[in-house]
Amino acid sequence: MAHVTFKGGVFPHKRKRFTREKALEEYLPKGDLIYPLRQHIGGTAVPVVAVGDRVLEGQLLAKASGDISAPVHASVSGTVKAIEPRKTVSGKEILSVVVENDGLYEKMPVSEIKPWQELEVGERLRRIQEAGVVGMGGAGFPTHIKLAVRNPKRIRYVLINGTECEPYMTSDYRRMLESPECLVEGLRIVLSLFERATGIFAMEDNKRDAITAMQMASGSEPRMEVRVLETKYPQGAERMLIYACTGAEINTSQLPADAGCIVLNVETLHAIYEALVLGLPVTKRAVTVTGKALKEPKNFLVRIGTSFSELPEAAGGYAKQPKKFVCGGPMRGVEMKNLEVPVTKTVTGFLCMSQDYTDKPGVCIRCGSCTEACPIYLLPTKLADAAEAGKEQEFRDMNGMECLGCGSCSFVCPARRQLAPSIQDMRRKLLAQGRR
Repeated sequence: MAHVTFKGGVFPHKRKRFTREKALEEYLPKGDLIYPLRQHIGGTAVPVVAVGDRVLEGQLLAKASGDISAPVHASVSGTVKAIEPRKTVSGKEILSVVVENDGLYEKMPVSEIKPWQELEVGERLRRIQEAGVVGMGGAGFPTHIKLAVRNPKRIRYVLINGTECEPYMTSDYRRMLESPECLVEGLRIVLSLFERATGIFAMEDNKRDAITAMQMASGSEPRMEVRVLETKYPQGAERMLIYACTGAEINTSQLPADAGCIVLNVETLHAIYEALVLGLPVTKRAVTVTGKALKEPKNFLVRIGTSFSELPEAAGGYAKQPKKFVCGGPMRGVEMKNLEVPVTKTVTGFLCMSQDYTDKPGVCIRCGSCTEACPIYLLPTKLADAAEAGKEQEFRDMNGMECLGCGSCSFVCPARRQLAPSIQDMRRKLLAQGRR
């Protein structure tokens, strides 16, 4: 059966067999917890605790600095050890709260939760904001801002991105399989903000068990449906997902709302459910810890602030000497040189590779494979040439700023040119110039 999709893209080996049958397992951290105060797009959160304070799980550590920001909460009980810059996955130092874990996991008392149906729209959005919910598929945009569109009646679709098209990653799959009713309730909450919208759980056709689970959980909901898409990368990219589900096209100067859409990741939707139904802030998230270098790859519920250095042991230790560590998946993930950095709200997975497939690049043979793979009709080899030569205007003229950074071009290149990283380096440089 043919399913809807988009032009271009690639078909990498999925490698999901390592963890797809592994249920989410809670991991309790052993060492100090580090909470970067910018785990989101926007302003750095402002600390509301001091060194020496004892904090409880769920307690506010830092408040949002303005609307486009998000608060940060403790995921364990313990003592504030330091408030200082610490390194993150990107290698940058960000002001962080360091908590010495006392191992007791004492929780902040949760006050009586008023049913979300009894709350005004503004109050629902406020609770999402106060819970620190951001785009947990990797983008990190504060969710309350995304949902507070100027004209809610123009929103026709709320798309829940359950494609999980990155190889190896299965944490979203496990969420859909294990908590479909929670996700349906989360979508009910979101649809209550958009009276004319239809909710779509968008899923690739290789997730049959999860498709069945979501169909059964949402079957009685007149405003919800499960849309089955072709298994192809990058099916989960926001622009590709919108096109596959609605036929609408947007560019980098537009938002999904311009196409009548709101797009949310599965983990984000689950966080909305916990904020409105359970009264819980974001203190943990589902993370796939996988790769051939590990003995027992697993899916974990990892507390925010946990050091990556603890995760290999939690997955049984090393089966082989790891050659490369990646935060996220192999296509769009970030190579890690240091594991003494914290898991944040936007971390979807941790990949421990037994081989590094980054070969020394050869010479372009003008085969056109990268152009055929590009889902937005760019000329990756020419863009990479312009980027590597520092030709900024030529890069702009060829629409380089539209690049998704999906990595499809690098994946198919027979010369093993690192096309996507070169293009993204130039794109980041030009974006930084624009901000200045």
